Amino acid sequence: MKEISELNLPADVRYAADHEWLRPGDTARIGISDYAQDQLGDIVYVELPDVGRSFAKGEEFGTVESVKAVSSLYMPVGGEVTAVNDQLADAPELVNSDPYGQGGMIGVKVADSTEVNALMDRAAYLKALGG
Repeated sequence: MKEISELNLPADVRYAADHEWLRPGDTARIGISDYAQDQLGDIVYVELPDVGRSFAKGEEFGTVESVKAVSSLYMPVGGEVTAVNDQLADAPELVNSDPYGQGGMIGVKVADSTEVNALMDRAAYLKALGG
């Protein structure tokens, strides 16, 4: 496993306590952090919701299965799913190799932008990780 200093934690995303990240925009992109994928190990399956589904902040939107465990994915903000990364069905390992790019999971139309502002920035997330 990586040391905290080795983690890829981009400054242009916001982080949730459950280790999901959100990149703000007209369509917010959501995935799991480098820390989360590192803790899980080799990801072998990703289950994502259908486009058009709406979720409240904190609601489970999918699961990630690794060789170690199955983990739930939680919405860092409330909103409607507008896009799903279909590549992950055939290549779930993209979450390990590129968690903030090709391993991003869903696009969401955020219902309440104040929820985005309540997420942690890079410095706060590092502190939460003990860094």
